[in-house]
Amino acid sequence: MTEVVYQVVEHDGGWAYKVDGSFSETFPTHEAAHRAAVRAAAEQRQPGETADIVYEDASGRWHAEIDSGDDRPDTRVDD
Repeated sequence: MTEVVYQVVEHDGGWAYKVDGSFSETFPTHEAAHRAAVRAAAEQRQPGETADIVYEDASGRWHAEIDSGDDRPDTRVDD
């Protein structure tokens, strides 16, 4: 199972959470950024709807798959 880590960090004069190199919006306090990270992490664990996915790979071949929407990652928040 994939694990996604939300890190609460100082950013742009305040606090933000960072996931895989991308920053959230800036929050005025560490506590506000932490609460936002907890909320985002919980939302990412929620299952979605089944969806058809069609994509082209690097060699130009097309693929069609069905995503069941229930293969959500484990998440955690680090301060």
